[in-house]
Amino acid sequence: MVVAPCSAKGKIIERVAATASPSIGWFDPCASGTGWWNGPVIDGTGRLPPARNEAIRQNPLARAGRSDKTARLVAPPTPEPVLVARGLTKDYKRTRAVNGIDLTVVAGERVGLLGPNGAGKTTTLLMLLGAITPDRGTIEIVGHELPRRRGQAMQHVGFAAGYLPLPDRLRVREVLGIFGRLYGIDEPAVAAGQALDRFGVAHLAGAMCSELSSGQRTIVGIAKAIMHHPRLLVLDEPTASLDPDVALRVRTGLEALSADEGTALLVTSHNMVEVAALCERVVFVHDGKVVADGTPAAVAGDGSLEDVFLELAGRGEIEDLSTFRGPGGHDHDPEEETAKPW
Repeated sequence: MVVAPCSAKGKIIERVAATASPSIGWFDPCASGTGWWNGPVIDGTGRLPPARNEAIRQNPLARAGRSDKTARLVAPPTPEPVLVARGLTKDYKRTRAVNGIDLTVVAGERVGLLGPNGAGKTTTLLMLLGAITPDRGTIEIVGHELPRRRGQAMQHVGFAAGYLPLPDRLRVREVLGIFGRLYGIDEPAVAAGQALDRFGVAHLAGAMCSELSSGQRTIVGIAKAIMHHPRLLVLDEPTASLDPDVALRVRTGLEALSADEGTALLVTSHNMVEVAALCERVVFVHDGKVVADGTPAAVAGDGSLEDVFLELAGRGEIEDLSTFRGPGGHDHDPEEETAKPW
């Protein structure tokens, strides 16, 4: 099956032909305007296929086994889950840090995991990365259950954080080469160059890590995390303390990674503006529970994500966002805004 990514939602839809036009396009019902899209063809795995792409483009109906008369729009297939967590619970002595969190992230989806300090985000991330074991609940990454099959699961995961250091006495290419070999990549130098080039910093390959600015270190750290083409990329504060131009470069590179390779992004950040720009879905956590799950606009209602964040940070107990009042004083109705409260 030949498919094209949904530009608005990151979903994958089956390719259909434009029968009324001599030039064949791709129909994307999630796109604005006409919905016709002429981007690269991808396969059901969310990865770019070989160079036969252009041949398919020249004769797309032959690949689909249809004629102009029979080409038709079909229902999109269900996106493949990359991460599935159910009922995650974690206690520290007398404190319940995480209390029954459910979270599913599908291929190509960009999700923000948000909440004030102490909400349970870090503990949740540590459980999802297999660093700690939940007291209750299950986690599957690309079908591999944690912790029993952590080794297989982590082969499909990349992790980067703005606060992680780089060894000052090594050059960038040396650091990436080491991690490339740890990942088991056949040609680590090639993979390193491709990862740096995605963010427009290929010129940094020969630089000493001690010479890098904080923004450059962040980009190199993300490049390190994507060398093995992970299915899930977990990012903790990826744009913290970055200048706006560097943050834009990081965001643009991550969006392209998600669109081109079908990589799912799970992002935590305290920068609500950056989250709204990068993520198509946000999940707010408070007191160890998911209290809202939806698009940034739906969750924010007539306010902003920062308003929601401040509202949560200022409350000791909250069950969901149905009582959130935006700056205009109107009740926030999650159902009306299509957000999904829990």
